[in-house]
Amino acid sequence: MDATARRGAGGETSPADRPITAAGALAALGIVYGDLGTSPLYTYQAIVGTVGGHPSAEDALGLLSLVVWSLIITVSIKYCVFVMRADNHGEGGILALMALVTGKAGRLAGALTVAGLFGAALIYGDGIITPAISVLSALEGINVVTDVFKPYVVPTALVVLIALFGAQMKGTASIGRVFGPIMLLWFIVIAVLGLSGVVRRPEVILAINPIHAVRFVFTHGWQTFIVLGGVFLALTGGEALYADMGHFGRKPIRLSWYCIVLPALLLCYAGQTALLIETPGLQGNPFFKLSPTWAVVPLVMLATFATIIASQAIITGAFSLTRQAMQLGWFPGLSIRQTSGKEYGQIYVPMVNWTMMIGTLFLTFGFGSSDSLAGAYGTAVSTTMLLTTALLFNAMRDVWRWPVATALAVSGVFLLVDLAFFGANLLKIRQGGYIPLLLGALIFVLMTIWHQGIEAVRRSAAQKPESIDQFLAKLKSGVPRVPGTGVFFSRSDTAVPAVLVRHVAQIKALQETVVSLTVRFEDYPRVPLSERAEVEQLAEDFWHVTVRFGFLEVPSVAAALACAKEKGCSINLDDAVYFASHDEVVRSANPPRLAPWRRMLFAAMYRNAVRGPDRFDLPPEQFLEVGRQIAL
Repeated sequence: MDATARRGAGGETSPADRPITAAGALAALGIVYGDLGTSPLYTYQAIVGTVGGHPSAEDALGLLSLVVWSLIITVSIKYCVFVMRADNHGEGGILALMALVTGKAGRLAGALTVAGLFGAALIYGDGIITPAISVLSALEGINVVTDVFKPYVVPTALVVLIALFGAQMKGTASIGRVFGPIMLLWFIVIAVLGLSGVVRRPEVILAINPIHAVRFVFTHGWQTFIVLGGVFLALTGGEALYADMGHFGRKPIRLSWYCIVLPALLLCYAGQTALLIETPGLQGNPFFKLSPTWAVVPLVMLATFATIIASQAIITGAFSLTRQAMQLGWFPGLSIRQTSGKEYGQIYVPMVNWTMMIGTLFLTFGFGSSDSLAGAYGTAVSTTMLLTTALLFNAMRDVWRWPVATALAVSGVFLLVDLAFFGANLLKIRQGGYIPLLLGALIFVLMTIWHQGIEAVRRSAAQKPESIDQFLAKLKSGVPRVPGTGVFFSRSDTAVPAVLVRHVAQIKALQETVVSLTVRFEDYPRVPLSERAEVEQLAEDFWHVTVRFGFLEVPSVAAALACAKEKGCSINLDDAVYFASHDEVVRSANPPRLAPWRRMLFAAMYRNAVRGPDRFDLPPEQFLEVGRQIAL
């Protein structure tokens, strides 16, 4: 990776290269690896089901070899070595990757934008399935001891999930500190359980030889695609390594993976394979069958805590993704609450939280078991991983400046693996795989409608500005000036926004000090304070200020204007009144800028989008909106 791509917005070393610390590695265990770490709860149960429930010893080794090499190629090499190098000023995630490559993609920018947006939209589909399948699979472990509690598994799961989503409004800063230690205990326990099986049947170690995977593929032919749909469950959560890179840095995440998570997962899957070989015709979940009977109940409790942590990570990720999409202009403004004064990533998005909760509860009740949900799980994640590879190729070419042959050779290997898993998961469509795909498609459509609608508003006739000379001439012709400061929001870079012109026309007066304000969100995560505000004086006591925020920052306009004041803008923030347009979208008499159905959806989103005081951290008593109609 070249030097420019490894530096942040201000030229400093990328935040993703922060040094390794024990605390950072432990924190990464709790947040990054919850989903991947709890995959052994349901993966082998799903895999065994695809081969009829009773694999031979050779087939069992082939299945384990497929899991082992899938983890090595996709997580250890693709994500840890390559994808995590493609940081956008220290931040990761598919939207950050999209923003990184589209600016240098030329004619391909549109296609790459679609890939990034659809991949991001699919994460919401994954987000409603992960809590359901994780919590169900943990609680189902009690069935190994007795069937007495079987009727109560689903109701208990529903209660746990309602409590989980209900707790989001209070934030997780206080309990987040225990996530790492709990997940460390979890990985130690599953490693010990797996090791107990490996000691009894050490021949499972032979699965490290990929020839067993190749032999399985050639022996079973097209049936392998059905098996791969189960194998892929071992990889779900792999994209979190990249998405959470900005919080912990790439080095602590890699250290945790190579030293703790990967060895624990390999031992656990190997132990389950040993159990299948040792006990032909094994009934029930191989994970809980590894445990001694006396330890099943404590293991269920630990597994439940681990799955709650995994679910929390998915929910938090959906909140962060929503904020990124909002500030990149692909999502309407939603209410966002900061739940921690110290941790920027601790936010709460009520609309996303309750929507995800309803979807998760519906899936939990409708499918009723983790085995049934396994059919719906994986389609969204496999699609996102495939799209990530497509974006990664462009990062190799346009950001790292690799030769075409090298980029094709490396990304081609990942593409073949991703296509195999993608095809395998398409076979799950009828089993429920359509659910996350439909949800992702719906969110993708809404994102594109919002972006197109906002662009149409900016281009509409109502947005045509007066020139600065025309406006100043109007002021000199006798418009009275009253004490105070008026800050007028502009949707574009124009110095005289429509709301300012309308205010003068209606009120017949203007404040003594006027600031025309343009808020711009950049396609990198954070803007240095030195670049926060640009100030241009248009006339005496008349200023045009452009403030910039990164797509991960809280857009505090008052704080940004304080930076502008330091640069010479004579604004008194104590008596400032903020003016913005309150637009109503109506049908245009001219050829429409949006199709009727898109206009109606956009109008509904536009009407319900969060307003300035909440979006820009402004006092409501100092904020006024001027109504007008926008014909689209």
